[in-house]
Amino acid sequence: MSKVLFSNFNVTSQVFYRSKYSYALVNLKPIVNGHVLVVPLRVVSRLKELTKEESIDYMETVQLVHQFIEKYYNADGLNIAIQDGNAAGQSVPHLHTHLIPRYYPDGYGDGIYAKLEDNEQKLENNYKKFKVLSDEDRKPRTLEEMTAEAENLAKELETFKGNLTS
Repeated sequence: MSKVLFSNFNVTSQVFYRSKYSYALVNLKPIVNGHVLVVPLRVVSRLKELTKEESIDYMETVQLVHQFIEKYYNADGLNIAIQDGNAAGQSVPHLHTHLIPRYYPDGYGDGIYAKLEDNEQKLENNYKKFKVLSDEDRKPRTLEEMTAEAENLAKELETFKGNLTS
């Protein structure tokens, strides 16, 4: 596989899926297990900068990874989020979509965003399946940890895709 960049960071070993114009990778500091990103191969900052062909591929990749992550992590749903531009909180100047597994027992629905901002520590005591770590507790994972997760997800995604066509 040729080198894959997330902005100017080499993330090749963290990639678990690659299409013609997009890829999916494990997250350096996931909010919960299964929190992954979908990113276009071409470095663009904003969604509006994708070509029509790239946009179609990007959304198809988001859909495939969505289906896979939901099944693999036995999630009841997912938050799917794009922070498009600095004003929207985008921290890396390369378009990316967060896919975050969610579960009914977490009980917050859309209220999770306000809860995350207001009181992350108290949330930890309220979750069963969905454990949210505060920013201070979300430590960067090692390259080895991310590579192992990416390799496992790549293998499982191939199985998942095979089952879709059967």
